[in-house]
Amino acid sequence: MKRRLLIIFILIWSMQSLAQKMKLGLLVYGGGGDWYANPTALKNLALFSNQNLKTNFDLQEAQVEVGSREILNYPILFATGHGRIMFSDAEAQNLRTYLMAGGFLHIDDNYGLDKFIRPAMKKVFPELDFVEIPFNHKIYHQKFDFPNGLPKIHEHDNKPPKGFGLIYQGRLVCFYTYETDLNDGWEDPEVHKDPEEKRQQALKMGANIIQYAFMEK
Repeated sequence: MKRRLLIIFILIWSMQSLAQKMKLGLLVYGGGGDWYANPTALKNLALFSNQNLKTNFDLQEAQVEVGSREILNYPILFATGHGRIMFSDAEAQNLRTYLMAGGFLHIDDNYGLDKFIRPAMKKVFPELDFVEIPFNHKIYHQKFDFPNGLPKIHEHDNKPPKGFGLIYQGRLVCFYTYETDLNDGWEDPEVHKDPEEKRQQALKMGANIIQYAFMEK
């Protein structure tokens, strides 16, 4: 069954790639949280990836509801926000099916998401817990090298940035970035007025996430 799901996922992905440029998927979720918090982020990440990884992403993101079968059209999904996030039973099962079939989810805590995302993802994978991803993991050593793990883009609680993951049958299926604010770093320069060095760090780490998600299929 799992092999069949993976084959279906690859076929859908391949057909989409032939028909049109791929898009980065932004996960639309319920519960009241602002899934739309960083409207220019994925556009800039797609452009940076196209320039540095030779990908061919459409610069217009795709907004995909967590309960929709359309998520199977996207090899990588992104989720962010500041507040409450909840999945229904059907949504949790749909996201689980997507991740088991070869999909990849990156969650970036925009500050305030942590206490909600953990129980939400526990509903998706009751048997798994988030584990801290060590600095020698491949996700930190793709096109760009981050020997000390995630870059710190915005300061909130004077805590170090950390990357957590859900590992299903030996594969990292969900990468959760905490106390870093990568999404803010991906935004247009005038939005947060971050130094260009910080923006570049954020974009480079984002490119690593994309490259890892594609290479580890």
